Amino acid sequence: MEWFTADGYWLGRLVFQEALAVIYLAAFLTAALQFRALIGKRGMLPARDVLRRTDWRSAPGLFRLRYSDRSFAAVAWTGCAVAVALIAGVDDRVPLGAAMALWALPWLLYLSIVQVGGVWYGFGWESLLLETGFLAVFLGNAGTAPPVLVLWLLRWVLFRLEFGAGLIKWRGDACWRNLTCLYFHHETQPMPGPLSWFFHRLPRPVHRAEVAANHVTQLLVPVLLLTPQPVASVAAGLMIVTQLWLVLSGNFAWLNWLTITLALPAIDWSPLTEPPAQRGAPLWYEVVVIAVTVLILALSYRPARNLVSRRQVMNRSFDPLHLVNTYGAFGSVSRVRLEVVVEGTSDPVVHPGTVWKEYGFRGKPGDPRRLPRQFAPYHLRLDWMMWFAALSPAYARAWFGPFVERLLDNDRDTLRLLRHKPFPGAPPAQVRARVFRYRFTTWRELRATGCWWHRTFVRDFLRPTRK
Repeated sequence: MEWFTADGYWLGRLVFQEALAVIYLAAFLTAALQFRALIGKRGMLPARDVLRRTDWRSAPGLFRLRYSDRSFAAVAWTGCAVAVALIAGVDDRVPLGAAMALWALPWLLYLSIVQVGGVWYGFGWESLLLETGFLAVFLGNAGTAPPVLVLWLLRWVLFRLEFGAGLIKWRGDACWRNLTCLYFHHETQPMPGPLSWFFHRLPRPVHRAEVAANHVTQLLVPVLLLTPQPVASVAAGLMIVTQLWLVLSGNFAWLNWLTITLALPAIDWSPLTEPPAQRGAPLWYEVVVIAVTVLILALSYRPARNLVSRRQVMNRSFDPLHLVNTYGAFGSVSRVRLEVVVEGTSDPVVHPGTVWKEYGFRGKPGDPRRLPRQFAPYHLRLDWMMWFAALSPAYARAWFGPFVERLLDNDRDTLRLLRHKPFPGAPPAQVRARVFRYRFTTWRELRATGCWWHRTFVRDFLRPTRK
């Protein structure tokens, strides 16, 4: 079928696959280095408990066969190895069927991880990676021109991602409609980056222009993805520029990078280079791609209906394989930044002279003098959940107690998630947690104190606790 493939999009497919493989590597590396403390056998929320609460139908995956910390590590590190192989272009050196199997492997491995991850894996970018990774299986390799249907399905993912995010904002917090949300957002976002302080200090008219540009990019530009070239390429380019702005202003794991990756195959790269010699698509491949397209379109009904619903929900999966999902973020924006500060002491009895030492986290604000660091696309899961804990103790009810218990034991795996361990020898006798209000300092305060943050005590989060 001549209409089945698009020769001019071979370069877009190539850069898409390379970028997606890099994101897979970041995701599997995040899982491999953090799982023992979070969902391991002695983790805060063990994966075995998730497996007991769910079944094959609701949460299929490899760990239904057998789970152990060793098997999880094997899955995560195998995912890293496959991602490296894909980055090296191994999929272009094997037959089409083998290339599809090679791309299916990280999707299956990561699906299995997400299914046992519980609240630690409840972020929208987990489903986005799985949805995108599933479609990548059917995108082909260098031996065959990319199929038009899969290219359009990737645009459909990008459309729902951006348009859904735009609608949830417009329907949500009034500050999005009056263009004032960025008076607060750079300061109160879950994990600021090294430039967030400077973004926050931009003039307010610039913040209003940022919000207006966001509305254009998320509510109008996605429609242009569905138009002919070169308009679709311009639309994808605008999305990439917007996402790079977000990359500079904060840490959102691989969300922004994956959005950029989804925009790449929507660009017509043909004016830049001639396509290499490619064979026609085999019949079995055409049948498989058409069948997958029909499946995705059928599964798209509920997510599409959600987009136009007045009760739109965000970051939800409608099928256990996460094949078609809904997305969105920041339907409401916090005006004040609260942080939970965790401290320990060696004193078995608290007295007026008790010295409390603060635990330092890698990404979330702590020491007022420490400039926020850049971690994305690597995902600091504990740091992100600490942000939710500050919003409401209900978000931390399941895991914060176990977290404190492990601090009281100086648990090695838990301490590896932290930047600063104030008790390198004997564990603390007691641990407490307090809520502080954080705000970015002014230029004058920064010059006078060297502090990027100013913090004020608000309330106790957890009273001194011992084993």
